[in-house]
Amino acid sequence: VQLQASGGGLVQAGGSLRLSCAASGSTFSNYVMGWFRQAPGKEREFAATISRSGGVIYYADSVKGRFTISRDNAKNTVYLQMNSLKPEDTAVYYCAAGGVSGSRNPTQYQYWGRGTLVTVSS
Repeated sequence: VQLQASGGGLVQAGGSLRLSCAASGSTFSNYVMGWFRQAPGKEREFAATISRSGGVIYYADSVKGRFTISRDNAKNTVYLQMNSLKPEDTAVYYCAAGGVSGSRNPTQYQYWGRGTLVTVSS
């Protein structure tokens, strides 16, 4: 499956962005989807994951209550709605597809998009 993330940009602290990740090349509903992020000089970290049907969702503590992951299997797209953004949310955001429901481990996601940059100014 090929993944293409979009929707990043520059936003002020307290603002919102919605990231999208469009999938192609395979049956989207077969995959668990995740969002990860990597800030400059830091390791890639888990942000959110959603199961194949959308019924099981997990968030990192750092984004819980502010970010919402969702998916539309008819549109082959997963979303990440980001509200109340903070400067520490600045990172390249990656979507990923894998097979283990609820996984926060990036090694359990086999397919990765190129990432979209989110910059939050203070």
